[in-house]
Amino acid sequence: MHEGGRPGDDDSTDPSDDSTDPGDDVGGRDESTDSGRSTVTQGDQPATGSGDPSAESERVSGGKPGSTDRGSAEEASLLSRFRNDRTGALMWVREALTSVAVVLFVGLILFGVSGVWPPMVAVESGSMEPNMQVGDLVFVTDPGRLAPDVADGAGVVTHELGREAGYRTFGSYGSVIIYNPPGRSASPIIHRAMFHVEADENWYDRADDRYHGATDCESLQHCPAPHDGYITLGDDNGGYDQARGLAPPVKAEWMTGVARLRIPYLGYIRLLATGQVELNEAVERTVGSAVPAG
Repeated sequence: MHEGGRPGDDDSTDPSDDSTDPGDDVGGRDESTDSGRSTVTQGDQPATGSGDPSAESERVSGGKPGSTDRGSAEEASLLSRFRNDRTGALMWVREALTSVAVVLFVGLILFGVSGVWPPMVAVESGSMEPNMQVGDLVFVTDPGRLAPDVADGAGVVTHELGREAGYRTFGSYGSVIIYNPPGRSASPIIHRAMFHVEADENWYDRADDRYHGATDCESLQHCPAPHDGYITLGDDNGGYDQARGLAPPVKAEWMTGVARLRIPYLGYIRLLATGQVELNEAVERTVGSAVPAG
């Protein structure tokens, strides 16, 4: 037999031979497998070349790491400046917005109390002098609110009733009402309610002849009364509104409020804003009224 046929004599098949060590073969296969696996991983993520989560975060945020943090910091800084700056544009914006918010808040409170809007009106003419002056700001309420016990069903105390009950407002007896008759394009009228008449009533004999120039009902405008309503008068006027043709007897539904309180001068803000008075006129009236007569 050929000696080379014995397995034990063949060096090429010796289990101790390094070239055929099973550990080496396994190690080689692992390396190739890992290498192949690495290649596949790289092929799945060509955009970043890495599986690193921070790289993915960069890609989602547009490649600007930290931009969100910087934006938040800038917003916080702007808010802090808006709240704390004592000079500059942000301070002026803050003060303006605060002033508007305060005015709206006060307006809502006054509306809740008065029940009418607007709850404040400015006196535009001198027809109620000396008890109301041009430029006064007058707080008004719905006629039924804050009405005294002597008021009639509409919440009004006429001059006639007020004199009997001793009820006075703004320097004389009775309620001062704000009304707006149909067809009137000018501002509402703020005058005193003198007495109430009923439809077809001859009110000539009840009228004070100082406030009309008529000799009988037929020569007095709106007499007999065309409907129920109030005869009204400006405290500084020489005639009833009805005798002058300013308005028929004032129906209850024409009233927009009853005057309750006046604040001198503040009405000029509205009158100046609407161009109803000039600045020099407002200053002259304000300063003139503040200086005692010599």
